[in-house]
Amino acid sequence: MENFDPLGIHTGDSIVVAPSQTLSDEDYQMLRTTAVNVIRHLGVVGECNIQYALNPHSREYCIIEVNARLSRSSALASKATGYPLAFVAAKLGLGIPLNEIRNSVTKETTACFEPSLDYIVVKIPRWDLKKFDRVSKNLSSAMKSVGEVMAIGRTFEETMQEAIRSVDTSFDGFSRNTYVAETKEAIEEELTKPTDLRVFAIANAFHMGYTVEKIHELTAIDKWFLCKLRGLVETERVLSTFEADQQIPRNLLSYAKQQGFSDSGIAHFSKRNEMQVRNTRIGYGITPFVKQIDTVAAEFPAHTNYLYITYNASKHDVSFVDNGVMVLGSGVYRIGSSVEFDWCAVRAIRTLRENKFKTIMINYNPETVSTDYDEADRLYFSNITLERIMDIYQAETSAGVIISMGGQAPNNIALALHRNKVKIFGTSPENIDGAENRYKFSRMLDQIGVDQPQWRELTQYEDAEAFCDEVGYPVLVRPSYVLSGAAMNVVSTSTDLKSYLEQAATMSREHPVVVTKFIEEAKEIDVDAVALDGKLIMHCVSEHVENAGVHSGDATLVQPPQDLDPVTVRKIGEATAAIGLALRVTGPYNIQFMAKNNEIKVIECNVRAARSFPFVSKVTGVDLIEMATKVMLGLPVTPYPNRGQRLSYVGVKVPQFSFSRLQGADPILGVEMAST
Repeated sequence: MENFDPLGIHTGDSIVVAPSQTLSDEDYQMLRTTAVNVIRHLGVVGECNIQYALNPHSREYCIIEVNARLSRSSALASKATGYPLAFVAAKLGLGIPLNEIRNSVTKETTACFEPSLDYIVVKIPRWDLKKFDRVSKNLSSAMKSVGEVMAIGRTFEETMQEAIRSVDTSFDGFSRNTYVAETKEAIEEELTKPTDLRVFAIANAFHMGYTVEKIHELTAIDKWFLCKLRGLVETERVLSTFEADQQIPRNLLSYAKQQGFSDSGIAHFSKRNEMQVRNTRIGYGITPFVKQIDTVAAEFPAHTNYLYITYNASKHDVSFVDNGVMVLGSGVYRIGSSVEFDWCAVRAIRTLRENKFKTIMINYNPETVSTDYDEADRLYFSNITLERIMDIYQAETSAGVIISMGGQAPNNIALALHRNKVKIFGTSPENIDGAENRYKFSRMLDQIGVDQPQWRELTQYEDAEAFCDEVGYPVLVRPSYVLSGAAMNVVSTSTDLKSYLEQAATMSREHPVVVTKFIEEAKEIDVDAVALDGKLIMHCVSEHVENAGVHSGDATLVQPPQDLDPVTVRKIGEATAAIGLALRVTGPYNIQFMAKNNEIKVIECNVRAARSFPFVSKVTGVDLIEMATKVMLGLPVTPYPNRGQRLSYVGVKVPQFSFSRLQGADPILGVEMAST
């Protein structure tokens, strides 16, 4: 595997490409021979990881480090090749020789075959540095990223674009952007002192007329990569010449799709909407092909369920007869959405398989259990966007989609999927929107008589100031539709309000700002629940040790609650049941309450599995995800299987913080989630 970024940036913070693209065969064989000599000399049994530095202008190299164990890149290498390193290493450790271990992908060859790839893989790290105040954003030899994505394709361009889009739904791919200012100073600063935005700086540099030579001189990134990326900028320029009423010719659209542009990206450049591009594309008969990863570059017959999607192909590798149930994974690990949602997705898949359903998993995170090809009947290693989900849904003629296990990302496309006639199991997307949309949710709470803190949605600073004077400071200010409290702030004075709103106004023009009365010294309580057609069949109440105002992902959670008044617990149970009924929930949901003097108010409700589901399932011994999966598919389920049992122990969840790894970060907790 080759790092796109030169030496000096930690490999965990580097973009990685596999197989290596810029090494000559001589370089490759030299490093391979060295590796074999090193492991023989050290007597390594099992997995070993060697990092090299190689001079691009000569054959001089040195070994940076050798880890005689599985390392961070082992998971990536296993997912990139389909060769299960840990599985083989464990068998070698037990003394079973390589030639007796079967290759679990091909089932034909033994594990002695080196994996060969007829595709290309790109890994991009995900950083969440904007969640920390005053943190240094420069990338160096200390790792700062919190997750990673992997994309698979047939060309470097296609794969790189898919990977960039996977990192964050707001990224369109490798194209002109607003993340790095188009000034000589800003661009050159970013190219010479890289931060998490360097790849966007390269795109803008090409748009400003920088040459490959100049960018290579500033970044030391290999010219091969830069030439490929320059080709993307050229295609973008051509697409940008089209006006909204001009038809995009077939060969251009086909070429853009082969270069990895998304429908929404093409729509953005050519001034139309995503569905228009999709309809034009399907009208031209341009649809993606499903290819399989077989570890032997198709030299031996292989029937695998490890699949990816590409436009650089002429036929499908598989036939579609299963009509399986699709489960959308959680995507990249980031602050606010991590391995908890992967646990939920895997439990859902296993429950489906135990009940004889065919399953299709969609996820693009190489670190997860859900992207193991033996977990589901079919694994699509693919981005979770409207375009991709529709492509797979239509190709597979799937029985339907479960969106409630992957955190906020699948929830955000729920309504769009529903409008495009995709069958969604569980709560109707219109009711999910009823909980996501503050106006609808607030009106519903008023109708069912459940209290909430006073709030108002405002578009102008003067209105916000008037509202704050009316309810009194402190107030909580945030843009609408967020996961893990992104860009929320507690504001205590009118001068703070002014400075915060000046930043927030630029964040989103079509999304106004919500101002809520912030109640001090209130307890916060999490409820995880499962309902069937609006009727509550299981719920667990967990208590936060910290007062409301620390994000629930950063709080210490106690289950069962130790310090709640029975009256409060009863009121919470009643409110949870009332909200589930009003939203006609089928499946999992989570509500956060605050309580003060035995009065409860609702902070928010998520109609999906939440971060605390694995915690309460493991403490109570009742698998809430299994129950939720069964109710969504109409299987029989026993309500409250633990009724009448009192737990003889207490479970406490404590978050893990990474402040010591983030130079300059302010370690004070607030409404923005900071634990990793």
